[in-house]
Parts: sequence; C-alpha cells; structure tokens
Amino acid sequence: MGKMIMSEAAYALIDRQSLLHNLAVVRRLAPQSRVMAVIKANAYGHGMSKVARLLESRVDSLAVARTDEAIALRQQGCSLPIVVLQGFVDREELALYSRFQLTAVVHQLKQVQLLEQASDRDKISIWLKMDTGMSRLGFLPVEWQAAYQTLQNCNSIFQPIGLMTHLASADESDNPQTIQQLQRFQRLTQNLSGMRSIANSAAILSWEDALTDWVRPGLMLYGVSPFQDKTAEALGLKPVMTLKSRLISVKTVAPGETVGYGGSWRCEKATRIGIVSIGYGDGYPRYAANGTPVLVNGQRVELIGRVSMDMLALDLTALPDAETGDPVTLWGKGLPVEEIAQCAGTIPYTLLCGITARVKMIEQ
Repeated sequence: MGKMIMSEAAYALIDRQSLLHNLAVVRRLAPQSRVMAVIKANAYGHGMSKVARLLESRVDSLAVARTDEAIALRQQGCSLPIVVLQGFVDREELALYSRFQLTAVVHQLKQVQLLEQASDRDKISIWLKMDTGMSRLGFLPVEWQAAYQTLQNCNSIFQPIGLMTHLASADESDNPQTIQQLQRFQRLTQNLSGMRSIANSAAILSWEDALTDWVRPGLMLYGVSPFQDKTAEALGLKPVMTLKSRLISVKTVAPGETVGYGGSWRCEKATRIGIVSIGYGDGYPRYAANGTPVLVNGQRVELIGRVSMDMLALDLTALPDAETGDPVTLWGKGLPVEEIAQCAGTIPYTLLCGITARVKMIEQ
C-alpha cells in the first residue's frame, strides 16, 4: 500500500476502526434506539459503497437523500433496509421503490395520491414526515391528521407507517426552537401507532428527549462535531477521513517577493516555501485564509497565498528539514476538519462533501 500511496498526489485515508468507534458512541448514547446510518452525498464524501459495506451488519438501516443513491446501493448488493429521505415525485419513480425494496419518506400530498393510485401488489414501506418547524419537507401540523388517516387506509403500503420529523436547530443548545418542535411532534403523534424517528447527530449528542425508536446519525459517524463550541475529541469521536498529499517543491523566496495568484502574500524576510500537490480541484477550500494550519511531517505550519486548482503554498521556515516528498495532512488525524472549515469561512459538511473524484480513497 505504501507504494500506491506515494504515487497519489492527493488521497484520503478512510479509517474503518474510527467509523466503528463512532457508531459505538451512537449506540452508547441511544441504547434503546435502532440506528439509521445516513450515508447520503457519497457518505459525506467518504465513499458511499465503502461505508455501506463497513456498516452493513452493524446498523439497522441506511438512509440516503435520493432514489438513485439507493438503487446504486442495491445494485452493489446491499441488503439492508434503505430509506430515501426525499422520497419519490411521480408514478415511474414510485415503481422503483417496490422493485428495489426501498422505503420512502412521504412528505407531501402528491405522494399520498400516488400511493392511493398504486397497486396493492407492489406494497412499500414508508415514513410519514411532519414539518414541525424546519419549513422544508413534511406535512404541516394542520395537514398531518388527514395525511396519516389516508395512509392508514392505503392498501399499497405496509403498516404500521413510521413517523418522522427533522430538527432545525439541534446544534444550538440554547435555541428554544428544538423544544417547540419536539412538543409539536409529541402532541400530534401521541395516540398514533408506528415507530418514531427524530434525532440527527446533534440531537443524539445533546437532546435526550429526541431519542425515540430510531436515530439518524450522519456527521457524527464520520467523527466530526456538529457544534460550534464542542470539538469532536471532546465528544469522544474520531475522524474517519484524513486528507493527505505531499510536498512537491521546497525553495527559498527572497524578501519582498509575493506568493501565488494575485500576489496577496508577501515575504517580509527570506522565506522557505513548500508547495503541496493539492488544491480546490481536489476539494481543498479555495477560500482558506492565510495562516490556515497544515501538518508537514506531523508539525503545524501555515498556508500562505491563494489556494490554486492543483497546489497550495506553505511557510516552512519553522521546518528546516522538510523536503520534497514529505507527507502533508490537510485535515483529519491531528488536524480537525472543523478547524479548517472555520479558517475557510464554511462548515465541515461542505469540505467533506466537496472532495472530488481526483482524490483516491484508501481504506485503512
């Protein structure tokens, strides 16, 4: 494997044991709940097929955003229940749910109508979603009872139906919106049969009242904190992805010279500069600020100048022994992706999901 890694300019190490460790944290925090592992958007950039295979015998269900993601998993041999969070939009798409044995989230009237028109020979399982305040997908509280009653009498779905909502602000411990959402959901489902699912990663970690029959961990499975004020390490999570590259050039630049496009960084003194073979063409953030930390041989140095498509520059003055070929870590073990996101004015989700096909994924 060493030889293969050395030939890769930019690569991501995917740590199987860290993924399983984070799943164990979910199980410990929600011991009475079944786990629906969220692996949408290529498993948050970690490789959907790879992550599905690692989790297959260890979780109760998988969740993806779109029908084509679910079908791809089925065609790769995945036999776990798969929930499609956006559901179907027309008769042709609905037919795929029976064919591939997918579970649909039902969140609007047109879907209910399509299910009423469907054949009872092609039954599917569903989750009925309530909009308790996210104002994205789901039936509003005033529509909820009618939708539930209609679906209870619908011959094309398996009973009982699941009951679901999504929290908008679970990552903010002092935001009253979460309490309001939980109360709405409780009030409208208290006398109904069927499994409940509310909690995303942030709720699993901080809202015990949201721990119902099923939990839906996403970000925390990948070892990243959903909170601004708490690190993954403090939460007992381990990073699954470590994004790496190597130095391809080391040179000393004279005082007064500039580095990178636009000359936005100027050398105040003779500066030892390292060029790394990674850039926004690989998914590293274009807007990472000067001073963003990067590890060279495990030591922190700073990003300087603008990030290019294929390269970025580092100030290696503090590392006189660094040389071409030395390993570089952009985020992951020893360097939290949350910190890089902050330096780039974005969120960890964006960085993880932004990894491009040029980056080779290597399972450890």
